[in-house]
Amino acid sequence: MNWSDTYEIVDILCEKYPDKDPEKLLFIDLMNIVTSLEGFSGKKESCNERILEAIQALWIEEKD
Repeated sequence: MNWSDTYEIVDILCEKYPDKDPEKLLFIDLMNIVTSLEGFSGKKESCNERILEAIQALWIEEKD
């Protein structure tokens, strides 16, 4: 799994962190959570604000 696997990342986040509010997460915290997921092989250096915004927006949408 890499940064481009947004839907897969969000599925795992929803399952692993059902009580976490993605709207209150700082991007640095979101990046750290994603990079700690089992099976994630993306590098922090490859991440940017646009990727984190996409993950956060999809996570918010999935929680609703």
